[in-house]
Formats: sequence, structure tokens, C-alpha cells
Amino acid sequence: MAFSKLSLFFSLLLLSFLFINSPVFCGTDEKDNLLKGINSYRASLNLTSLTKNDNAACLADELADQFKNQPCTNSTGANTVPGTEPQFADYPNLLGKCHLNVSITRDGAVMPACVPNLVPDLVLTNFTQSQYSDNLNDTKYTGVGIGSHGDWIVVVLTTGTPEGSYAPATSATSVVTEISLMYHLLFLLVAAFYLL
Repeated sequence: MAFSKLSLFFSLLLLSFLFINSPVFCGTDEKDNLLKGINSYRASLNLTSLTKNDNAACLADELADQFKNQPCTNSTGANTVPGTEPQFADYPNLLGKCHLNVSITRDGAVMPACVPNLVPDLVLTNFTQSQYSDNLNDTKYTGVGIGSHGDWIVVVLTTGTPEGSYAPATSATSVVTEISLMYHLLFLLVAAFYLL
């Protein structure tokens, strides 16, 4: 009987560590397609490819979520004019959700667009054949984060400078990992108490 309890405990321990290290995958087809299209566009101009920046993607997702209730109109449609998009009083809170602050996002660029049904070709041309193309043509941008919600898609460009790197003071990944680890250890302690 004690052997089966001990074996169950070690099985739970093994499962717990497997859950800690298993990544979560989300469907991001429109984001991946847009990134491929933007990098192809930059390659045609002999510019380096933009690399994914998870912190910028977090902010892009938060912004897209805020835009979701804004309808696609002439000023927010497939030809969104920079500066005409809705502004948010809680922008500092959005930065906080991604563990970012203004000083590390100052040199970045935020480019929201509304494209009904996020038709891939229209989304790409919105960024490559509009005022946003000036940013995409700029060599100072090295990274990108893309978020979408409903008909809105937001591209956040980052730089390699401290003022535009979108590097958080604390790594969000390490915080999530620490919380996950504490949760699993607590689960194991409770399981061990009941099994032994």
C-alpha cells in the first residue's frame, strides 16, 4: 500500500514538472502572415528582417483589445491615418500589464489598423502602402510585436536602443515561471501530505 502511494506521488511529481516546462501555443496565423509579409517587404528594400519581440507583442495585444469596440470607419479603415486612432487614458496601465514603462518604449512605433475580417492582403498593404511604410522603411527598427482582436491589428516596432527596446525591468516570463513553480510545489506538498 505504501509503495503505491509513493509511486503515485512520484507520478504526480513527474507530471508537475512536465506542466511547468510545457509551452502554450496560440493560433496566430494572421500575425505570422503579417510578419512574413513585412519581412518580405523589408527584404525587397535590402533591409534586415524584424525579429519578434514578445514584450511589444504583449502591448500590441493589449492595444488591439482596447480598439476592438471601435468600428471600422473612413478614419479607421484599411487606410488608417497615424494619429487618428482612438487614444487611451489608461495607456500607462496597458504598459504595466506588460511590465513596461514609457522610458523603454519612447523610440518605438505603434501602428494600429482596422481591416474588416483582417483580409491578409489588405492588412499587409495597409502597412506597406500607407504612411506606416515610412516606419517599415526605417533601419532603426529591429523588432516587432503584433496583436489583433476583431477587425483590429496593431503592429509595434522596437529599436535596439534602451529607449525603444521594450525590455521590461522584470522578466514577465520569469515571474510566470516562479508563480507556476510555487503553485506546483504547493500542489505536491498537499498531495504528499494526503498520500503519506
